[in-house]
Amino acid sequence: MSPQLISIYALAAMFVVATILPINMGVLAFVGAFLVGTLVAGQTTSAIIAGFPGGLFLTLVGITFLFAIAQNNGTIDWLVRLAVRGVRGRIVAIPWIMFGISAVLTSVGAVSPGAVAIIAPIALGFALKYSINPLLMGLMVVHGAQAGGFSPISIYGGITNRVVAKAGLPLNEIVTFLASFGVNLAVAVLLFFALGGRRLLQARADVLAGQATANAATAAQPPAPRAPAVARAAGNLALAIPPIAVTVPQAGPQVYGDAESEALTEERMLSDRRDDPLASDNVSAKPAEGPHWYRVLTLGGLILLAVLTLAFNLDIGFVAITIGLGLSLIAPNLQKRAMGQVSWPEIMLITGVSTYVVVLEKMGTISFVGDSVAGLASPMLAALLLCFIGAVVSAFASSTAVLGSLIPLAVPFLQSGTGVSPIGFIAAMAVASTIVDVSPFSTNGALVLANAQGVDREAFFRKLMAYGALVTVVAPIVVWALFVVL
Repeated sequence: MSPQLISIYALAAMFVVATILPINMGVLAFVGAFLVGTLVAGQTTSAIIAGFPGGLFLTLVGITFLFAIAQNNGTIDWLVRLAVRGVRGRIVAIPWIMFGISAVLTSVGAVSPGAVAIIAPIALGFALKYSINPLLMGLMVVHGAQAGGFSPISIYGGITNRVVAKAGLPLNEIVTFLASFGVNLAVAVLLFFALGGRRLLQARADVLAGQATANAATAAQPPAPRAPAVARAAGNLALAIPPIAVTVPQAGPQVYGDAESEALTEERMLSDRRDDPLASDNVSAKPAEGPHWYRVLTLGGLILLAVLTLAFNLDIGFVAITIGLGLSLIAPNLQKRAMGQVSWPEIMLITGVSTYVVVLEKMGTISFVGDSVAGLASPMLAALLLCFIGAVVSAFASSTAVLGSLIPLAVPFLQSGTGVSPIGFIAAMAVASTIVDVSPFSTNGALVLANAQGVDREAFFRKLMAYGALVTVVAPIVVWALFVVL
């Protein structure tokens, strides 16, 4: 058996184990990268470690750290109130506003993960506040970012245009852009009605806010046994907040012991509360909300994050951590628990899988699969399989890398006059390789998962993974039929 096939079987085994057992797939992927890389591919541990996605790690840590600060001091809730007031309580408009803002950001040159990193925490804050399905809100942000991703001045559009021009293939930039926008918009419409959007048509902010408050209060109580019929009825509701196992931001004493020392006044308060038998076990169930001027300052930090990353192309991870440090220095006791709210399990999962994918790339597995498909006798079938490969690989790795590596593989049969339209194939490949970024193993999906609030993270991960798998299977067939066959 070839090393490439062994690496593919190992990846499939990871999925099976992570699905059946409650084991973080990131742990499996790190071990897989070590074993497959050293025993099968003959790589050194230094080479494997070099494949660790440091930039992605820094992005996830920086963004979740900064928005944990914004959540703790009340800035996110404040923005939610302002936005709802702006749409005059029409909650139904909020998911589409998130979709539109994300699309505009990427269409004018923002990197898709950068736009999602900025919009997703705010959108998911809306979802928690007004009982909107968080899966709907997260997916609207990602699909919005992908909808604008192939404008002629965007990152994806620029990379694709350069690759196609270098390969000597004809290209219609507007067709590629409209194809991406149209498919993502159509998917967003389907998601809106499938994930509870119809309930929002007549909903008002005051009603949903009260409902969300009631849900939060219920979630804070120990779950009572439910009859099967009641459980089924509750599951049929279009609400994303499950009745049990709801996660909440970290509260109470620091979980890191002396890693971050408590302020002297807080230590005395905690000591007094521990000695009081009538005191609640949850010493600080909700962090104190910051003063108005501090919320304004935090909002300024978020705007500065957008300006520095979108206009000046600075690294979003470094910028987010820098702004978060500045806010923490101004109010250290108020923000001291933000680091405990960074989504470490999700970060472990994403970085582990990404490291394994780099091992696959270095040992030639990706090229092996691509070359095998490109050599098929049927150009139409080869085009379909390349779309599938682009979707599957992009669900775990960089979409830009997929576009840059798979499009050149299609050059021979696109230039041979076999009936495959180069313009249609490029559009299909572009959509298939980016629409799967909803996967929780991609940067965009990871950001949605990391910023989901008030939900059972494991259940949310499984829903996001199931949707990502569905898109990975269905999207290549649909875009192939639309842009290649027709």
